[in-house]
Amino acid sequence: MTLKIYNTLTRKVETFKPLKKGHVGIYACGPTVYNFVHIGNLRAYIFFDLVNKYLKYKGYKVNLVSNITDIEDKIIRDSQKQGISLKQFTEKYTKAYIEDLKTLNIDLPNQLPKATDYINQMVTLTKKLLEKGYAYKSGKSYYYKIKAFKNYGKIAHLDNLDQLMKNAEGRLSDADEYEKDDVRDFALWKGYDKEDGEVFWETDLGKGRPGWHIECSCMSSDLLGDTFDIHIGGVDLIFPHHTNEIAQSEAASGKKFVNYWLHNEHLLVDGKKMSKSLGNFYTLRDLLDKGYDPKSIRYLLLSTHYRQKLNFTFETLDSAKAPIERLQEFVRNLSHIKSSKDNKKVQPLITKAEKEFEAKLDNDLNISEALAVIFDFIRDINKLEISKSDAKIVISTIFKFNEIIGVLDKPKKETLPATIKKLIDDREQARKNKDFEKADKLRDELKNKGIELDDAPEGVRWKKIT
Repeated sequence: MTLKIYNTLTRKVETFKPLKKGHVGIYACGPTVYNFVHIGNLRAYIFFDLVNKYLKYKGYKVNLVSNITDIEDKIIRDSQKQGISLKQFTEKYTKAYIEDLKTLNIDLPNQLPKATDYINQMVTLTKKLLEKGYAYKSGKSYYYKIKAFKNYGKIAHLDNLDQLMKNAEGRLSDADEYEKDDVRDFALWKGYDKEDGEVFWETDLGKGRPGWHIECSCMSSDLLGDTFDIHIGGVDLIFPHHTNEIAQSEAASGKKFVNYWLHNEHLLVDGKKMSKSLGNFYTLRDLLDKGYDPKSIRYLLLSTHYRQKLNFTFETLDSAKAPIERLQEFVRNLSHIKSSKDNKKVQPLITKAEKEFEAKLDNDLNISEALAVIFDFIRDINKLEISKSDAKIVISTIFKFNEIIGVLDKPKKETLPATIKKLIDDREQARKNKDFEKADKLRDELKNKGIELDDAPEGVRWKKIT
């Protein structure tokens, strides 16, 4: 089966063909470390985790690079407010970001480059763009000349680009961010301003610091080459950030920058854009403090197709518990099976589920339909009487799927105190003696002690409850 993905650059679903057979290079836009990442950011990180995990599932060797932006306007502003150094400030939030990834079972990228480690490369790239006529100096700063790049804005499919270009002439921006409809020459290198305080580098370009857009161009090309397979980010980055990345990277190298661009849609909260002023702004830590399980958070952020807006509500977060509990219960019940009579229907169901699961994900990473395949498989297996050997194969299949969804814990062999085990045995004996009154009393006693029983055809099953 062949993976097909929607390429933002062409606005088409395309067959994925890596530059090097069996290998995939991915650059995923990471955080600007001036605060704890919010759940909108986390949707983007769970999306790059889905891509990473699924390509590995298909047998590719993946080199996933995700940057840490540790120099930017907001970082300077907020570190100064706290009266601490840029490095001390950014290290705190970088550490928190990595902790959040681990909490949500997001595989850490192969490489996590920091922008401040690439100052020399940014200076070199700026000088190269100057030499080739794509950049110029104005005052103490250096700017990219967007009208010099023939295909500027191609990934954003900007309307009326000629007029926007005309309006842009002579308009300079030192800001790292600006409004979507405000196209203008952007800063590659910002000359020192007293508001930057102690944040500057002495370079061939003068005293100053880099602009935001040039950082990703330098980190990605250094670690993945001038041309690489996949670039991932949120739709909010298409313009201006990814538009500017393409312009400066392709102008410098003369080569295509990226073959496939993947962008996840926005996350809304209660149908509205997330905003502190609206009181609907949440970090992962906020949700954990409210008592929510990381697995439920991961499942909710993962389970909607990446090109659809995701509306986060606490009701949907509560409902995310149910499918996870169903999966855990299914695995738990399978681990109690003792029958030795194999069922010939099991292997065809496994083969069918694996084929359909991969087919759904091959169709532009349609995780919602892939999840439906898993639960159809559970339903079909539950209709059968299977052996202990069958159960092991089924559990293995579920955990193969879990390589992608990442919400299940490996089953542990649980043991019971001798007193609890005796109560279970006594109840079983009461049932055999048809003393159902005693059996019911023992069942209630066990429940009060945190043990729930399930009388299955192959024997009694138990699980711990809280």
